[in-house]
Amino acid sequence: MPKGPLPSVFVDGESGTTGLQIVERLAALPGLVLRSLPAERRKDPAAKRDLMAEVDAVVLCLPDDAAREAAAVAASLGERAPKLLDASTAHRTAPDWVYGFPELAAGQAEAIAAAPRVSNPGCYPTGAVALLRPLVDAGLVPADFPITVNAVSGYSGGGKSMIAEHESKGAPSFELYGLGLEHKHVAELQRYSGLMRRPIFVPSVGHFRQGMLVSVPLHLDALPGNPRSADLRAALEKHYARSPWVRVLPADPSNKLEPEALNDSNALELRVFGNDARHHAVLVARLDNLGKGASGAAVQNLGLMLGVDVEARLGRAA
Repeated sequence: MPKGPLPSVFVDGESGTTGLQIVERLAALPGLVLRSLPAERRKDPAAKRDLMAEVDAVVLCLPDDAAREAAAVAASLGERAPKLLDASTAHRTAPDWVYGFPELAAGQAEAIAAAPRVSNPGCYPTGAVALLRPLVDAGLVPADFPITVNAVSGYSGGGKSMIAEHESKGAPSFELYGLGLEHKHVAELQRYSGLMRRPIFVPSVGHFRQGMLVSVPLHLDALPGNPRSADLRAALEKHYARSPWVRVLPADPSNKLEPEALNDSNALELRVFGNDARHHAVLVARLDNLGKGASGAAVQNLGLMLGVDVEARLGRAA
């Protein structure tokens, strides 16, 4: 039962990029109370603990270490502890946290609804997991298959320092990064894609504020049964047939795709571009890195956790 007449939420870290967007989306939701601390008390541990005891859910929009500390504070409240939704990377592969991608597999949405602790997915893994997990589960892509994931994001995904760099016109128009091949999203990507073999992940950032493309190239003749691109698309369509926010679409006839079309939405589009004569395919996910890749996903998860209808605010995939 809610702690008040309506479910209440506290966003810890509401001044950050993701926190601001979550607050904006939650403020427009009927049937939910948004709680906050005055700016001068947001770093006061006692004030934060007291507010946690009063609300039904807390969203952690904090650096990883601070998120762990906040989770420990919440746990210390015992029966008064709120539900937690962590938007950091601190708990994404933790065994006692439920992964907040409702479309992951049958029963995942119900697991999120029942969970006291949910980890909100990363933007890059959202696209990669959405593409790969149904194909691994269907046996079209073996769990030990060598996978490469390429992705480009708008600069808002890099936080305040990257945003400042790009908006001061001092940043390059495009750059690869994470070329030490130790990006912190890889563990999450591997685990929830169902892969046994560590994928190669090559992220990049473009000089646009938000939007994202995630792509996975495949040699079809190296896969069991030598599937065609239509087989991959059919498996994706079957998996997401009932999802209000994930759509599987035909390959664009222009053979081009830009990253910003879904900005400010919770939609996720999946496509399979194939050349069966060459036995080649490229899986592509398009999403808003701040929407389905961050704040939109958070609101979707909170809706499940608190039993609040968020569809009108997030909107179905068009």
